[in-house]
Amino acid sequence: MKTRLARLDWPGIERSLWQWGYAKTPPVLSPFECAELIGLYGDERRFRSTIDMARYKFGVGEYRYFAAPLPSLVETLRRHAYPPLAAIANRWEAALSRGVVHPACLDGLLALCRRRGQTKPTPLLLHYETGGYNCLHQDLYGDVVFPLQLTCFLSRRGGDYTGGDFLLVEQRPRAQSRGEAIATEQGEIVIFATRYRPVEGARGVYRSAMRHGVSRVTSGSRYTLGVIFHDAK
Repeated sequence: MKTRLARLDWPGIERSLWQWGYAKTPPVLSPFECAELIGLYGDERRFRSTIDMARYKFGVGEYRYFAAPLPSLVETLRRHAYPPLAAIANRWEAALSRGVVHPACLDGLLALCRRRGQTKPTPLLLHYETGGYNCLHQDLYGDVVFPLQLTCFLSRRGGDYTGGDFLLVEQRPRAQSRGEAIATEQGEIVIFATRYRPVEGARGVYRSAMRHGVSRVTSGSRYTLGVIFHDAK
């Protein structure tokens, strides 16, 4: 996994993140790894909590937050995707003149989270059946928020499910929102803005808020892995 992540076109990923607020990779996870992660969903011992989305009006579906220690694959992905994303995040923060510098390694970010009372791991598996969807939202769990996160697509589009596009909506200041539906294949990763992204405007760089979700699954069963880098309270 470390080698596969290192071989990604990180300059291209960064260009896409600056332009659109997201970037999509080629397949990074193998079909075997995707099946292995899906297979964990039924083992309640691996998770610290389960959320019924309909109960909280978040959508229709279910997700489960992993307990510590994280599965090896999830831990490796989270740990080795973080450094190149931290470099991009710091360039975003500099463009916005926020005076925020994110630690260069994941351990530094998690130490900062602990000092702010954020100690619960946030990587999660999400599961949708026919008719399931996820309302537009942001994954904020406390004062510490890392600006980028990942979704890894574990199910086969057209084989395991239909519909269920990944959605991003950008709420532009003094303008109507811009939406994008992103079709994905098994093993691909979408990297996207957690809360907002920098945008060059007529009066300089401004923050453009972003939310993400999932369109309605029209048939089948859809699983994804969400990797959020900051921990939760």
